[in-house]
Amino acid sequence: MLPKTAALILALLLPVPALATVPMPKVVETKCALCHGKLGEAGSDELAVLAGQNEKYLAKQLKDFISGRRKSPTMARMVRGLAEADVDALSRYYAAQKPPPHKITDADLHAAGRFLFQKGSLAPGAPSCQICHGEKAYGTDFAPRLAGQHAPYLERQLREFSQRERTNDNEIMHTVASKLSPFDIKALAEYLATLE
Repeated sequence: MLPKTAALILALLLPVPALATVPMPKVVETKCALCHGKLGEAGSDELAVLAGQNEKYLAKQLKDFISGRRKSPTMARMVRGLAEADVDALSRYYAAQKPPPHKITDADLHAAGRFLFQKGSLAPGAPSCQICHGEKAYGTDFAPRLAGQHAPYLERQLREFSQRERTNDNEIMHTVASKLSPFDIKALAEYLATLE
């Protein structure tokens, strides 16, 4: 038998086993995967990438769809019958997945988007996005991860905030989004989509 010190050294030299993955809830296959994919990568660039989204934020959005606070006829049908345990399992599962990478499609637009994200718009009342969403756009429990989201989806969400069509989240987003021009929205979406 090895002395304790030698056993400890040997244990440190052995490869570390991969962290246990979060099991896929059955509801992913029966409801979510059709649109959002089994890994949360989203089957269309018009839909939300759920992979890597913050667990508490995802749970809030699902609960808002269930209660009708966030409006979407499609999502209202999809969340019907989900129990609290389903919401928790879905949120935990999708938060543990890795978002798909996106390539830069327009370098100039990407650069403008980076400036807007980091510094804000020159328009009064449109501060830097990273104040709430973080330096890498990973978000928080209360602000969504924007990094790696599909650009067309981001554009639509920003338009909905600016027109007060999306009302289940922070009131600040209505004010900030209303200050953004169509160009600003397109540039931000291009930049954010490429972040990993």
